[in-house]
Amino acid sequence: MTGVCAVVALAGAGVAAATSFVPARPPATAFAAPAHEEPAPEPSGVLEAITGGSVERTSTFRYPGADYVKVHFSRLQLDPGDTVKVADASGTEVHRYSGEQLRDADNWTMSVSGESATVTVERAEKDPLGIRSKLDGLGVTVDRVARGQTPTERADAEAKRKAAAAAARHEESICGRDEKQDAVCYKSSDPIAYANARPVARILINGVELCTAWRLGANNRMMTNAHCFTTTREARNTEVWFNYECAQCGGGATLRPTKVMADQVLSTDDVLDYTLFTVRNFDAISRFGYLQLDDRAPVRGEELYIPQHPRGMPTVITTHDTSERSGNCAVANPAYDGYDVDTDMSYYCDTDGGSSGSPVISRRTNKVIALHHFGGCPNSGVRMDHIAADIRNLL
Repeated sequence: MTGVCAVVALAGAGVAAATSFVPARPPATAFAAPAHEEPAPEPSGVLEAITGGSVERTSTFRYPGADYVKVHFSRLQLDPGDTVKVADASGTEVHRYSGEQLRDADNWTMSVSGESATVTVERAEKDPLGIRSKLDGLGVTVDRVARGQTPTERADAEAKRKAAAAAARHEESICGRDEKQDAVCYKSSDPIAYANARPVARILINGVELCTAWRLGANNRMMTNAHCFTTTREARNTEVWFNYECAQCGGGATLRPTKVMADQVLSTDDVLDYTLFTVRNFDAISRFGYLQLDDRAPVRGEELYIPQHPRGMPTVITTHDTSERSGNCAVANPAYDGYDVDTDMSYYCDTDGGSSGSPVISRRTNKVIALHHFGGCPNSGVRMDHIAADIRNLL
């Protein structure tokens, strides 16, 4: 795999954990719900109480090397017109909230990119001596922070992942040598695959869990796995990151992502393991294009590629598979058991935890022929001809 240019979040003092989903393959005779990697227990207690007086009061939460910071409030005591501002270190990414908007998001803010977030209480009515703020208990309290890994944590997590894969090879989703590459590596050599990676998004659920999603059709529609989330309440606590990719082939800096919040769940199914949903502020992400369904039965040997966000990393694409005679990813079995008989198709294209919800795209049509959801070598995705029957009237 080409160099890594960003990472996922980890538990730490006062910090919520972020995990990526690795659903367990069910036994052939029993199709149980997928097993998720659960986040570590979130610490409780006050990190910082922030009040607004004559001068705006700010607090900065900094974690060197993190790729995002996201804060949660246990207390929101604000007057009408008061706002809470959350900004990155440069002041380029700024989010403002009323108390009502924060409560609607279960008191989580949108993440800011980079290693620090500065929280400011902005008072609508100034309180020169700060007396009224103290008497009325006005202000906010930060009790949790979700963040990205530091370089040391990143290296430790990768070492543990490799050790776990070696101990349980049957569950490993990287089949042989890891052949995923940064999406930008294909910008000139395979422009169609690169263009079809642009509508693929990293999703951050409840500040601590990671999956992949993608735009389906020209309207405000997105798809991921049902084992990522199934309800509108969960959707409204899910960030959707577009443009999260390496700037250069081989790792290094990432492009600044465009982030929106998921909104409504339109349809979901546990057996077919899909969730169709909308996002807020759709105009902000419409420029990234969209993918289309290939609602036919797949063909054994048909070549594939998979744009994805494994372990929450910037977009990579799997196109190669050295186990295939052609050297390319291909359909191994067009009728493979998933949560029911023959719901899936299988392949040996490399994926990883956090790739759940990725589009599996046919080289023949450059349309989505399956929705990736299982590892195990072979890996597998739910056939889109089965899903299409459920959602066609919603597109």
